Amino acid sequence: MLHALADPCQAAAELAWAYHEDGLLVVEHGHVAAFGAYAEIAPTLAPDTPIADLSGKLITPGFVDAHIHYPQTDVIAAWGSQLLDWLNTHTFPAEQAFADRAHADEAAAFFCEELLRNGTTSALVFGTVHKTSVEALFEAALARNMRLIAGKVLMDRNAPAGLTDTVETGRAESEALIRAWRGRGRLGYAVTPRFAVTSSEAQLAMAGDLAAAHPDILIHTHMSENLDEIARVGELFPDCRDYLDVYQRYGLVTPRSVFAHCVHTTDDALGRLRQAGAAAAFCPSSNLLLGSGLFSLKQACACGVSVGLGTDVGGGASFSLLHMMGEAYKVGQLRGEVLDPMHAFYLATLAGARALKLDDRIGNLEPGKEADFLVLDLSATPLLARRTAGARTIAEKMFVLSILGDDRCIERTYLAGVLAHRRDGGLRPATA
Repeated sequence: MLHALADPCQAAAELAWAYHEDGLLVVEHGHVAAFGAYAEIAPTLAPDTPIADLSGKLITPGFVDAHIHYPQTDVIAAWGSQLLDWLNTHTFPAEQAFADRAHADEAAAFFCEELLRNGTTSALVFGTVHKTSVEALFEAALARNMRLIAGKVLMDRNAPAGLTDTVETGRAESEALIRAWRGRGRLGYAVTPRFAVTSSEAQLAMAGDLAAAHPDILIHTHMSENLDEIARVGELFPDCRDYLDVYQRYGLVTPRSVFAHCVHTTDDALGRLRQAGAAAAFCPSSNLLLGSGLFSLKQACACGVSVGLGTDVGGGASFSLLHMMGEAYKVGQLRGEVLDPMHAFYLATLAGARALKLDDRIGNLEPGKEADFLVLDLSATPLLARRTAGARTIAEKMFVLSILGDDRCIERTYLAGVLAHRRDGGLRPATA
């Protein structure tokens, strides 16, 4: 059993995670009752306590995706150029279909099942500009008892007809969604301006007002992903000192803000993110596929910024955060920054929970937290079995998993202690 305890940037390695080769996880009423060495915990249990023997497997917390787009599921692995052209060619046409509730329902169900199949138990998710897209996603997540945060996209300019709203409709629909869904089951809401290019000053100001009026919701947007995007923001907001300043002027840089990408961000901007308590979502796969650039985790850590790991489907190539751990390592190699495998594991679990301000509930398996956890199969493929058998440490095993692992490694996914996915048995609906 393995979980993260602290940020490796701020704590000694031996204090940043806990591993028990022969461990025991005790779950009661959907929460973790105990986590530790089998020899210490087993004698404290009642004689008739049922125990599942998972010898040879690895139990970890569920993965937390800090940035993903559910309407882009059908454009994953779409060939094309860089960000702005890719949006116009692939993303915007796909998102227009979500005006149809039946389409949104089918896509949302597939999306949630794909998350669980890949071991993701919590996520911060973009919908589309359509209110129905978010309603469909929330219904699918609620039926599975997933801890999921999402929001209706706000776009009132520089987007195709059928994908824009107005300041007034954006506010009214966002407020209706907040009233109807925030706090139901394990759901949360995020005010979601797509990025500065597609929102007017008036809409950004409205988004800031909306977030201020609801102090328990997040703010979710994009920043400094691509050089052409940054140049366009400079043209649209010539009086702002940088991309972050656009959001700061409208009250969108807060402890509840998550900014996806932040690839081309200065120390000054990162310092302002840290001062605000905001977080960045590192999305290595999409940054590589779209040619956006190489995020510096070392720089972000040095500036004290909270960083979670995101798949950024459909710009990203996989729903698997195991895969993203490997992609993050490759980005680090290209930058001359070697990523420790245990740090990568932290990014996919506790760091994501901290970015989403949910680390009091999820992110590791400390007693009292919600029992979202995985059973990982270290011999899911012949090559993986051969390679992990020779691994000398848990860090080496985690690195092998991040390079060779994928959805086949996820033997079981549990939500609040209830089996939600089993590799050999499909999905088993969780109960709230």
